[in-house]
Amino acid sequence: MLNAKSRCSPKYWNGKPYNFFGDYLHERFRMRILKLSLDAHLGCPNRDGTFDRQGCIFCAKDGSASPTAAFSNDIHLQMKNARESFRRGNVPTGYIAYFQAFTNTYAPVEKLKKLYDSAISFDDVVGLMIGTRPDCLPEDVLDLIASYKNKKNNFELWLEIGMQTIHNTSLQFLNRHHTHSQTLDAITRAAQRGIDICLHIILGIPGESFTHMMETANEISQLPVSGIKLHHLHVIKDTKLEKLYRTNNVRLLTFNEYVSIACDFLERIRGDILIHRLSGDRDINTLVAPSWGLHKGTIIKAIEDQFRRRGTYQGFLCER
Repeated sequence: MLNAKSRCSPKYWNGKPYNFFGDYLHERFRMRILKLSLDAHLGCPNRDGTFDRQGCIFCAKDGSASPTAAFSNDIHLQMKNARESFRRGNVPTGYIAYFQAFTNTYAPVEKLKKLYDSAISFDDVVGLMIGTRPDCLPEDVLDLIASYKNKKNNFELWLEIGMQTIHNTSLQFLNRHHTHSQTLDAITRAAQRGIDICLHIILGIPGESFTHMMETANEISQLPVSGIKLHHLHVIKDTKLEKLYRTNNVRLLTFNEYVSIACDFLERIRGDILIHRLSGDRDINTLVAPSWGLHKGTIIKAIEDQFRRRGTYQGFLCER
């Protein structure tokens, strides 16, 4: 990755008030870089009875799998077809293999290696991203992931960990079946191996105040992480969260509330941390609420406009 100084500079931010991952990729590779979502069908201990069979209250049956990954169990074929579907003439393009659905470290290390190797076997694949839970990262799996740092020249390697929040009461509400201390342990052990870590964060968890959310931001800035993904709490069909929402037991953030809180959150995030995304998204056929979540571009523009009105930026209130 670029060093912290270059990642913090306004020049690197390309005029944005936050350190956008897409700009970082363009700066590094000087060509179009696309993430290809993969479904390794590894399941989740929060669904198979190891911890629970209900799953997290917000998680859909497909575990956030992309529709493009649904047609095959074969990772090589998923990659081949996805690359072909996104190819645009002679436009130079690199791809990041993104293991997104469910828990992508939840298997013996030998099986994981075959999956990861298959995904990055194409010459134009320049990166590997692995999404998982913090309680599914044993030592041998972290060693395996770390081994991909030097698999190719100029290679992006990311471990995405579902932190969601630092507050255990909120984790319990979400039915996560892990604690914040387990998240901290996973981050520490991954960082010791030099793995770039991206944390998933949910804003608007019922029961969390503004102070709770800002405490999460402040703690993240003290951790050895390189990226975050912000998500607003949204309701997907056929989830436990939908049942709570239908019975008026869950209040969701309004559009304006989310924009304001996202800016407040980012003002407390260390400037060198890359922002991979600013909101969650879901297709119209499975999203119950909020409907404003369908308009990702509008959300991003509103956040950028809010920053400019404030005259602030990512890291403006960061505790150093």
